[in-house]
This record gives sequence, C-alpha cells and structure tokens, in this order.
Amino acid sequence: MLEEVTPAEVHRRLGEADPPLLVDVRTDAERATARIEPSLHIGLHEFLERAPREIPRDADVVVYCHSGARSAQATTWMTANGWAKVRNLEGGIDAWSIDVDPDVPRY
Repeated sequence: MLEEVTPAEVHRRLGEADPPLLVDVRTDAERATARIEPSLHIGLHEFLERAPREIPRDADVVVYCHSGARSAQATTWMTANGWAKVRNLEGGIDAWSIDVDPDVPRY
C-alpha cells in the first residue's frame, strides 16, 4: 500500500534531530532546475540497481519526483522489497514549491 506524506509534514520533519532521508528519482536535468536539500539523487532509470546499495532498509525514507507519479512507483517497489518505512511526497516537488518554498522553481 502506498503511503504518502505532505510537503508541510516533510518540511517540519526536516527540522528534527532525526529527519527522513529524501530520495529524488527525477532526471539530472530536472534536478539541475530544482531540488530539495538535503536529498539523495537516484534517477528512476537506475533506481532498481542503486537503491539496494544506497538506501538503508531501516531508514525513514521519503521519495519525490515532479508530481508524485514516478516516486509512487519507486515507493511501491521499495515497500514490496523490504524497506520498513517509505513514503511518497504527495504532489512531488511541484507541491513543495507551492506549499513550502516558493523559491524552488516550478517547471
């Protein structure tokens, strides 16, 4: 089952002592345009190969893309493959730009 989290909740959690690991599954070009930091960039095209090596299965993970569709794919795969706590950023970085940080460019 796909679990989602709002941009406002992620923003709040980023200020805590133990923030979630943000994982960006967008393309290099999209990341060059806009990003949420800190975040780990693993493009969806290489996600299946890199995720098992680079994302701890016990980490609190939030995955994001532009609008939430690609990150939903990654989140669903991670849940099915043993990650304990993984959520999709509802609305992606576009919603983040609207709801949290208008300085993050929309595209």
